[in-house]
Amino acid sequence: MKHTVSIAAILLLSACAQLPQDSAGLWQPSEHTRSFTAEGRLAVKAEGKGSYANFDWTYQPPVETININTPLGSTLGQLCQDRDGALAVDGKGNVYQAESAEELGRQLIGFKLPIQYLHIWAEGRRVAGAPYRILSDGILEQYGWTIGRTAGSGGKTRILQLDNGKLNIRLVFTEIGMPSETETPERCAARTR
Repeated sequence: MKHTVSIAAILLLSACAQLPQDSAGLWQPSEHTRSFTAEGRLAVKAEGKGSYANFDWTYQPPVETININTPLGSTLGQLCQDRDGALAVDGKGNVYQAESAEELGRQLIGFKLPIQYLHIWAEGRRVAGAPYRILSDGILEQYGWTIGRTAGSGGKTRILQLDNGKLNIRLVFTEIGMPSETETPERCAARTR
């Protein structure tokens, strides 16, 4: 189960970004997500068992790379998406590939994860053109998930909470910024190893 939750953690972090400065637009239809870097902590609970890890990643379309780390900084795994699909590398160096991160999640852990929507929900937006409902407490329901988010000072994402009744995911952001690199990669670095 620990291996499954670690891979789930890798796959869940496919994208998150800075929230809009004005929260009045909360859960408006999605728009383009800018490049970003982020760090924080992740908690995943499935079937009554939980796992915690740290994360760091860079989103520079078309490449997104996410690392899941132990509290001491050792890498448990990495997820990378680019135009060629998605791949995951575990802590032992084993590489798993699929056409999309969602398909990779299904193959590796058997869960249908909302990977492709996380960056949209983290911005406080909803997926445009898809059914949704906003509850009285401001929680979004979309694609079978309830999504709540909290912004910190400056409107940046602080907490993103997702639940579908079987899986509970909590992302706590400690840093969100812009990539320091001026060049945008075209492929996952793991593809060239």
